[in-house]
Amino acid sequence: MEPARTPLPEETVFDLASLTKPLATTLALMVLVKEKKLRLDDRVTRFFPNFGVHRKMHITLRQLLSHSSGLPAWRPYYQEIASRETTQGKVSFLSSRIAREFVYTQLQREKLEALPGQQTIYSDLGFMLLGAVIEEVTGLGLDQYCWDKLFRPLGLYSTAFINLEMVRRHKLRPILERFAPTEFCPWRKRLLCAEVHDSNAYALFSTVDDLNQLVSCLLACYRGEHMLLPSALVREFWTRDGNVPGSTWALGWDTPSPQQSSAGELFSPRSVGHLGFTGTSLWIDLEQQVHVIVLSNRVHPRRDNESIQAFRPVLHNAIMRVVLGESDQYPVVSEKED
Repeated sequence: MEPARTPLPEETVFDLASLTKPLATTLALMVLVKEKKLRLDDRVTRFFPNFGVHRKMHITLRQLLSHSSGLPAWRPYYQEIASRETTQGKVSFLSSRIAREFVYTQLQREKLEALPGQQTIYSDLGFMLLGAVIEEVTGLGLDQYCWDKLFRPLGLYSTAFINLEMVRRHKLRPILERFAPTEFCPWRKRLLCAEVHDSNAYALFSTVDDLNQLVSCLLACYRGEHMLLPSALVREFWTRDGNVPGSTWALGWDTPSPQQSSAGELFSPRSVGHLGFTGTSLWIDLEQQVHVIVLSNRVHPRRDNESIQAFRPVLHNAIMRVVLGESDQYPVVSEKED
């Protein structure tokens, strides 16, 4: 797959990277709120009493969802885990339950970079913590819970997390030809394919067809036409959080920024979306009832190709001009632009 070009059919499976936040973690929390197993204003200490150290006692699930908890953006937990795997000779430690518990313990010990509710810090750590809350409440791994409650009931059979422990035990064999590879990982020393790109966290894998079905279902819930989630709950999660001055974040979802939004200039202010580092994105215009899904592996074979930052708004503008009747031609991407 490197350096030769490989065609990507519609059924290609992509690493969604941070689209996992709205499409797995946030949706799982919405189901738990619907079932009254937790509340948005529950404190994290309800689930993890030790989390309250270092002024974190009052942080709520709502603040984690809106990236206003004050937690740091990121920490290289994987380095310590990889070091233990190397020094202890345990080839499965990296993907084990013990490794996950190590990460959750480190999360509880973190110090804040801002007071809760005062400013926005886009935090991977906050969503890792939300995943831990889901597992604590349900007694299931995030992957299993999402499969049982979301993906399987909706018939999304190409959408799942890849369990590395099962892969290493040869109980799971992904069909590599169906997956878009990501980058050559310097610390794993291999090209990643059917293996999560993120060094620290879970990532969801899916196809454009499955995501189209999932987003269509969420829009139907928003309109009150589907029973997966109540309309009022979806609307609450898709409303920008007004508690933090200047924040564009809703609950688990972003909204268009006033200037230079990746959604372009034609998505309405009543839109929600999210980006993924691997080259994925999703924007939903609630006013026009239109959604645009972009799946790419822009990090292949290296992450230094950042042309997608300029490409996304151009693509979204071109699509929305057709939707709004300002153009009758959908954009075509040539190989040179690709």
